[in-house]
Amino acid sequence: MKYFWTFFWTFLLVQMMSYVTGNMVGVQFDFLLGTIVSVGVTALILLIASLIPSEPDTNSEAQ
Repeated sequence: MKYFWTFFWTFLLVQMMSYVTGNMVGVQFDFLLGTIVSVGVTALILLIASLIPSEPDTNSEAQ
């Protein structure tokens, strides 16, 4: 379920960003391009989340 919600919110945010930046630059809104970018950004977010450790490092000597 976390994959669905990650894609859902990424899709919405990338589509909004695509629309707003497209209007600022003066180009036409492209739904397909926003969808492709949102799939890539979702994959990048999930990859980064899998690389970040979820537990604190217990071997460190910081006191």
